[in-house]
Amino acid sequence: MKTLLNKLFPHPVLTLVLWSIWLLLNNTTGAGHVVLGFILAFLIPFLTSGFWPEKVRIKAPLTLLKFIGVVLWDILVANIAVAKLILGKNKDLKPGFFYLDLDIQTPLGISLLANTISLTPGTVSCDLTEDRTRLLVHALHIEDIPGTVKQIKERYEAPLKEVFTAC
Repeated sequence: MKTLLNKLFPHPVLTLVLWSIWLLLNNTTGAGHVVLGFILAFLIPFLTSGFWPEKVRIKAPLTLLKFIGVVLWDILVANIAVAKLILGKNKDLKPGFFYLDLDIQTPLGISLLANTISLTPGTVSCDLTEDRTRLLVHALHIEDIPGTVKQIKERYEAPLKEVFTAC
């Protein structure tokens, strides 16, 4: 029975997340949207499961919820900071590139870290080295590279490393 469920729902958490996002985006719990959302949430992981290189297990769901809250807060704060920078004098901007040495090993964790960096206004992850040990990051304004690296590692990489493990 368990193998049948695993085959039908190869990524159950993703199914639930997709279904929830569908309902939130449509802002309704009407029967048609509930059914259509479930069908899509079932089919997408089912049809794409062969493309997933690893089986993902969420080891610390509460840490994941805290991480999501931190990222949402950081996005809000960064939007305000970037708006001030853009509306201010352009000569005061100090854009730059820096490398972030990665402790996280899983492809999903690296991908989520890179996306988190890019979602936070003012920074964009640009490239992953071939050996998957460093991420190249561009910042719109950076004064303290070691401090920024430390902040990214503590606020984003450490929780992701704790949450995601390969099975």
